Amino acid sequence: MREIQLKDAKATLSAVVDQAVRGNPAIITRHGRKEAVVLSFDEYEKLSHVPSFGRLLASFPGDEEDIPARTGKASRPVDL
Repeated sequence: MREIQLKDAKATLSAVVDQAVRGNPAIITRHGRKEAVVLSFDEYEKLSHVPSFGRLLASFPGDEEDIPARTGKASRPVDL
C-alpha cells in the first residue's frame, strides 16, 4: 500500500480516490506518522462486516459436547 503525505493527498484528492476505487488504497501520513487510509467503499464494506473471533465463537451451532476434550498434555516439547 502506498503512502502519501497529507499535503500531497489534499492537492490530488480526486486521483487518490480514483486509485482507491481501482483497488490501490493509500495511507495518508502527517508529519511522518500514519494517520488515515483511503480505500474504496466496497473494500470498506467487506472489512466492516468481518465478525470478530468472539462473535464467531458465540455463534457456534454445536453444543459443548461437540468440542473434543483437551488431554492436558503438551502436543510437543517446549524449550523455555
